[in-house]
Amino acid sequence: MTIRFIMVGGFLGAGKTTTIGRLAKAYQARGLKVGIVTNDQATDLVDTHTLRSQGFDVGEVAGACFCCNFDELTKTTDKLSADNCPDIILAEPVGSCTDLVATVVQPLRRLFNEQFDVAPYGVILKPSHGRKILKNEQGSGFSPKAAYIFKKQLEEADFIILNRIDELTVEETSSLVELVQAENPNIPIIRMSAKSGAGFDALLEMLDQRGSFGKRILELDYDIYAEGEAELGWLNSSLQVISAQPIDLDKVLVGIIDRLRDSLAAIGAETAHLKTIGLWEGFYGVANLISSDNPAVLSLPSNCQTQDADVVVNARVAVDPVILEKLVHEAVNAACKDVGAEAKFKQTQSFRPGRPVPTHRFADAV
Repeated sequence: MTIRFIMVGGFLGAGKTTTIGRLAKAYQARGLKVGIVTNDQATDLVDTHTLRSQGFDVGEVAGACFCCNFDELTKTTDKLSADNCPDIILAEPVGSCTDLVATVVQPLRRLFNEQFDVAPYGVILKPSHGRKILKNEQGSGFSPKAAYIFKKQLEEADFIILNRIDELTVEETSSLVELVQAENPNIPIIRMSAKSGAGFDALLEMLDQRGSFGKRILELDYDIYAEGEAELGWLNSSLQVISAQPIDLDKVLVGIIDRLRDSLAAIGAETAHLKTIGLWEGFYGVANLISSDNPAVLSLPSNCQTQDADVVVNARVAVDPVILEKLVHEAVNAACKDVGAEAKFKQTQSFRPGRPVPTHRFADAV
C-alpha cells in the first residue's frame, strides 16, 4: 500500500508547524497513522521539539533543504515507515526554499511512485510580509531577492493557504486575496486559521483530492534564489536555564523574544521568524515572533515553574549571523537574569544558507 505524502510549504513564520500539527491530529482522528518530517539547514529545530512534545512521530532532515538532501528525506520516511507504518507522511520544508515541485514532488512521483501517493502541494501565505511584498512596498523588510523567493513559492503551488485569518479583518483578508489572485490568477486560495481551525475543513478537502497536481515547474534564476537566501542570518542555539529558586519558564521564553525584537529593531534588521521552546519533564512552552511589526506571542504556554529547563532558540533574520549570535546571547542572558536564573549554552550554529544544489531537478512534469 502506498503512503500519502503531504508537503506544506510557505515562507518563514507562515504557520507551517501549527498547520502540520493540526493536520496530524485530524488524520489521527480518522484512525490513520501519521509520520512527520521536519527540515532545517541545521540541527536543534524548535519545530521538531514542538511536534515531538505533542506526541507525534517526527523525523528530521537537517543540514540542507529537502531538495538538496533528497536522499536523506527518503531515508527518513523509510525509517518512519519501518518503525510505525504510517498511512500519511506530513512534510514541512525549510521556509526559505522554493522550486520544490521540480526537486521534491516530481522526483517522488517519478522515482518512488510505488511507495508514495503525492498530495496536491499547498503553500501558506504569511500575511505580515505577504501584504508588503505583493504590493511592492518600500520598506518591506526584505530585499527584492528575498521577495523573489516569497513570490516563487506561491507561483509553484497547487493551491495557496491564506493563514491567520483570525488576526485579519474581513477587508484585510479580501485585499490579500485580490493581491494574490492578481499575480497567480489560476491558483485556488483557501482562507484558514491554523490556530483556531477556521476554514480547516477546506484544507483537508483539498489535500484529499487526486488528479493533475504538482506540475507547476518554475522558471527560476538560481543566482537570485541563492543570493536571496544568503541575505538571511540563520541561528539555532541550545542551552540550559538553571536557577536556585523556581522560575516562570514562559516569562523567560517571552523575555528572550521581546529583547531580541527590540535589539533587532534598533539596528533595522527585519525578522523572518524567531522561535524559542522551553522543555522540562513533560512540560513545554513556545514563544515566537513572525515579523518586526508583530509582538512576541506565547503560542504554547507551559504554565511551568521550574529550577532547570532546556531551551532552544531559532532565529531567521536579515542580518549578519555574527551580529545575530551576539544579540541572541545577550537577549538570553538578560531574560534569564531578569528572573534570577543563569544560561549555560551548549551549542550555537549561526551562518548564512549556502547555494541550493538539488539532488534531482526535473524540468518537465508527469
